[in-house]
Amino acid sequence: METRKQIENAAKALKDARYAIAFTGAGISVESGVPPFRGSENSIWSKYDPECLDLDYFYAHPAQSWEVIKEIFYNFMFKTEIHPNTAHIALAKMESMGIIKSVVTQNIDFLHQEAGSKHVYEFHGTAGRVICTNKRCGNVMKPQDIDLNSMPPKCPKCGSLLKPDFVFFGEGIPHDVYEKSMSDAEKADVVVVVGTTGEVMPAGMIPIIAKRHGATIIEINPTKSALTTQYTDIHIAAKAGEAFAMLAEEIGIEL
Repeated sequence: METRKQIENAAKALKDARYAIAFTGAGISVESGVPPFRGSENSIWSKYDPECLDLDYFYAHPAQSWEVIKEIFYNFMFKTEIHPNTAHIALAKMESMGIIKSVVTQNIDFLHQEAGSKHVYEFHGTAGRVICTNKRCGNVMKPQDIDLNSMPPKCPKCGSLLKPDFVFFGEGIPHDVYEKSMSDAEKADVVVVVGTTGEVMPAGMIPIIAKRHGATIIEINPTKSALTTQYTDIHIAAKAGEAFAMLAEEIGIEL
């Protein structure tokens, strides 16, 4: 009964919203088979040393770093059947209906785009692009198009080191993405927080800034998080797919 009431309240808030956005983390993609970086015995950092994604380590030991990157991301993501789940699809449908204006995501798995979302701000970049580290070259490639049999992979145009286009430890958030995300947080009157504890900064400031500007915070998370007691107005204690299936039905969206 409690969950149903929260679904009804969340659906009404979304239908009445002037500018609703979504803020998503690893929890939304776990149901698609993507392991989280932290927080469980199956998390990526329970199996690998985070140093492999430290920017200084990457440039000092590119071959060793790339071996781990290849195993974590490209052997897994492009050779495993990983697809958008109900939550990704529902958010894309909500955007197409004008309910959701944008998705700010901490994830680098590009599942929101695969589901059909158009306005996605990838706060931590994406594993779906590889860039040349030579700024004068600026070559951008798809991971499928680079040679991962030779480590570290080199740019076919200039021979410089290639790097996945996601944010490493010690690397700043892309300026344009940061500005657009923060701007939407300030404009939002409703924020749907999905599958994140809100503890990774500066991404975790998105719902906090929105709340300070008067937004209603809807949190979809099976357990309570750091946001729940301080910032959340409506907490739906369910997995992302289950919650969005109920929300879609309540709003009248066919998935």
